Amino acid sequence: MSINRVNLVGRAGRDPEVKNFDSGKQVCNFTLAVNRRTSNKDEPPDWFDLELWDKTADVAGRYVRKGSLIGVTGSLVFDRWKDKTTGEDRTKPVIRVDQLELLGSKQDNQPSSSSSYDSDF
Repeated sequence: MSINRVNLVGRAGRDPEVKNFDSGKQVCNFTLAVNRRTSNKDEPPDWFDLELWDKTADVAGRYVRKGSLIGVTGSLVFDRWKDKTTGEDRTKPVIRVDQLELLGSKQDNQPSSSSSYDSDF
């Protein structure tokens, strides 16, 4: 049996970028900053690239803003491409999100009641 599941809670590093395709599909990309569970508060966060599709992408595009506290569940995938200038093969790890939970914004003192949205994968 194989398992590829990623669960993260953090803050959006930038506003989501939503792209619509002629087919009606929608993709949304943004970054997520996740603090490590250490006693050192000066340690920088870990950064993750997120990719959301369709209904989940639409929700993220409408409700997530830079600094929003969110939870995501998804799988780790690797984007692969050939560099146009060097011709070298490139890869980038991406979390393909299939569940998004809106937990609050940076301005909130307390997290709001969470809302959960699942992808139509």
